[in-house]
Amino acid sequence: MSANLYDTANKLEREIREDASFQALSDSFKRLKENEEAFGFFKEFQMFQQAMQQKMMSGEELSDEDAAKAQELAEKVQQEGLINDLMQHEQAFSVVVNDLNRIIMNPLRELYNAE
Repeated sequence: MSANLYDTANKLEREIREDASFQALSDSFKRLKENEEAFGFFKEFQMFQQAMQQKMMSGEELSDEDAAKAQELAEKVQQEGLINDLMQHEQAFSVVVNDLNRIIMNPLRELYNAE
């Protein structure tokens, strides 16, 4: 692989850090971390999501207890403005990442779709 590709990737990484959508996400996360209670809800929600993903990946069924806990955590998260703000900024940044991925993968799509 050409060193130029890596140089380009490193430049893109630096530009992402300077992008307004990433800056908004970073600022939102900083505000969330400053609020102990909200950050605690956020960390609890993250850990629960990871546990559920691991369960599903290992083929385990989610229990009624899991569903109830998910509902309880979702309600807590929805009631916390700082978490909602973070999620909105995360979603906006995700659009940027998806666009970049689409652009980067164009050569592969074109290769496989060529007739």
